[in-house]
Amino acid sequence: MMRVPLPILLIFLTGFSLANQPYKRTLKLMGSRFEITVVANSETEATQFIDVAVNEITRIEKLISSWDPNSETSAVNAAAGKNPVKVSPELFKLIQRAISISKLTDGAFDITYASMDRIWKFDGSMKEMPSEETIKASVEKVGYQNIVLDEASSTVFLKKEGMKIGFGAIGKGYAADKAKELLISKGVVAGIINASGDMNTWGKQPNGKDWMVAITNPMNKNKAFALLPIEHGAVVTSGDYEKYVNFNGKRYAHIIDPRTGYPATGIISATVFAPKAELADALATSVFVLGIDAGIDRINQLPHIECIIVDDQGKIHQSENIKIETE
Repeated sequence: MMRVPLPILLIFLTGFSLANQPYKRTLKLMGSRFEITVVANSETEATQFIDVAVNEITRIEKLISSWDPNSETSAVNAAAGKNPVKVSPELFKLIQRAISISKLTDGAFDITYASMDRIWKFDGSMKEMPSEETIKASVEKVGYQNIVLDEASSTVFLKKEGMKIGFGAIGKGYAADKAKELLISKGVVAGIINASGDMNTWGKQPNGKDWMVAITNPMNKNKAFALLPIEHGAVVTSGDYEKYVNFNGKRYAHIIDPRTGYPATGIISATVFAPKAELADALATSVFVLGIDAGIDRINQLPHIECIIVDDQGKIHQSENIKIETE
């Protein structure tokens, strides 16, 4: 269920004053490329602010990483089928919200996707589809319904031995949200956290204009098909423009439906706009799995959330209230 985000280009407009301008740093965090931009009065001030964001993202990674054997997430996974594990209120609430999104999307989003057997290969090595039996068996331990939360004791219990939770489809968005909240509390009036293409913005450019993002054309990743303003919100794109396989004339994306074990079909990219990156992150994956009609229908029921879908024929579909300024 891990997704590869399409690049989303940040468009800076001209007209900045020297005293108040954007400063950017690019670095690797959470195994991904992060670009952190803050509007500040000097490079020294900007450096201090960006350091604050980096430290916060690093803290989140240590909390949610399933690769770190010392993380709370690893402790929960190690005790699957055995006993509940006490976790921090922060991780407990993140898991609570993830389960809520699972219910909202009928299981199209599920943090227990980490329990899946990795039977699909998208590196060109797979020459035939796995058997139905293999696919069915691959998701036997998946199911958010088997996460037991005890709010009074702040414990998490995975019912089945071998079950695992993972935050690959929500973690970068959550980290970006937390870094953004912290920077705002420190007085940073505007900026952007770009988590490997997941854009999370606040405030405006120093010239008073909204931040603008160009949405990449998945049929030609060197071109953009839409230019949209983003104000104090997030935009996330999931795409299969590089990771997919073709069997019997059908294109299968690298995003796996955690309910069935089969890859998603019919969509090349799904872009979601939401107030928080955590939610946009999870819903972009969900829309991909749900498909065009069900995905857009679900988005249309949610306030302050919009989406753009490009199908495997290159046709653009969009939710009710979004306005696209085409390139």
